[in-house]
Amino acid sequence: MSGARTNGSGPPAQGGVKVQNVKLVLLGDQGVGKSSIALRFVRGEFTENSEATVGAAFLTQVVNISQQSIKFDIWDTAGQERYHSLAPMYYRGAQAAVVVYDITSQKSFTRAVSWIKELKQQANSQIVILLTGNKADRAADHRKVSKDEGQRLAEENNLIFTECSAKTGMSVGEIFMSIAQTMARHGVPSPEKDAGKSVKLEKDSGKKGCC
Repeated sequence: MSGARTNGSGPPAQGGVKVQNVKLVLLGDQGVGKSSIALRFVRGEFTENSEATVGAAFLTQVVNISQQSIKFDIWDTAGQERYHSLAPMYYRGAQAAVVVYDITSQKSFTRAVSWIKELKQQANSQIVILLTGNKADRAADHRKVSKDEGQRLAEENNLIFTECSAKTGMSVGEIFMSIAQTMARHGVPSPEKDAGKSVKLEKDSGKKGCC
């Protein structure tokens, strides 16, 4: 997949192209690496043993793809159960969601299944959802969730799928570029809840690439 990235604080676009804002929410169990994914994508940074998010954190990043510019307004939500009641405030009206699990934790994968079900029932019906298994750098010795399990869950729910490593940066860019590519192909979903039919992803949209 191709497309140049620019920091959200930089030029809005090249050649006067209008920037389209996309609200994106990161969901997943505590400790799966949601904040690490966001920081790796936006700032190219990784911090070992970072503090747990309280409530939610907000970051922005612009991607340029197919003569379009998409500005992701990224809401990184807290994974602790006590903050679960706040989640609808962040995913309501979101046009994209990244559901994260830890490939070394079966519990986090089960939680991801619940998040997907909740999004399907309560979020914008047009929302583009990507499922990602983080900590792929630990796959050789600590994997508990097979790649086939993640792929199957994604296919059953018409989601984009990838595995990534926020620590090494592997495929982190692909997460956001895959969503941008889907929106470039199908159009940016309306932010209103239940505003039309769900975006149908093409069969090859979940294929791995390198960003």
